Amino acid sequence: MTAPRPIHDKALDNLEFIRSTMERAGSFTAVPGWGMVLLGVTALGMAQHAGAIPTATVYGATHSHWLWTWLLEAVLGVGIGVTSMVLKARRAGDTMTQGPARKFGLGVLPPFVVGALLTYVLWNAKQMQLLPAVWLLCYGAGIMTGGAFSLRIVPVMGLCFLALGTVALFAPLTWGAWLLAAGFGGLHILFGLIIARRYGG
Repeated sequence: MTAPRPIHDKALDNLEFIRSTMERAGSFTAVPGWGMVLLGVTALGMAQHAGAIPTATVYGATHSHWLWTWLLEAVLGVGIGVTSMVLKARRAGDTMTQGPARKFGLGVLPPFVVGALLTYVLWNAKQMQLLPAVWLLCYGAGIMTGGAFSLRIVPVMGLCFLALGTVALFAPLTWGAWLLAAGFGGLHILFGLIIARRYGG
């Protein structure tokens, strides 16, 4: 006969189960993996359509085309992200207006608003070459702060966006368009596939 399992081992297992259950209950788990993949695909398409950042000091049609292309992608991305989150939350029986979802939204929103304000300021100041760094940094900060109330992999994605944004600050101006494609396209697809596989779509 095998020796009975010590009672303290059972207690530790029970505590671990309770801890993991509470962690899941306090986390926003409706992060949409397939929605992120779709967002990444549209970002790659928009990056191809927008092309390189115009470097001429006199602003003209090419500057407007580049900016409006990425702004359209931002609006499209918000639509894809919110819709896919709501659908995944409904499948899981979660709510989007309270609890972890509310904390996630409040964590994500401030850096995104800052990014929008800086976009307007830099456009007026004719400093468009700084926009890739600003967008990547603000998006990464938002994902990290919101990710504190979500799956563990979400803040890791935010950290990767922050790393790309830091590179964009010091890299040659011609790298900006490539870094935007790598971030909003490549990172979304990569982490979206991981989340879809490990966390149920």
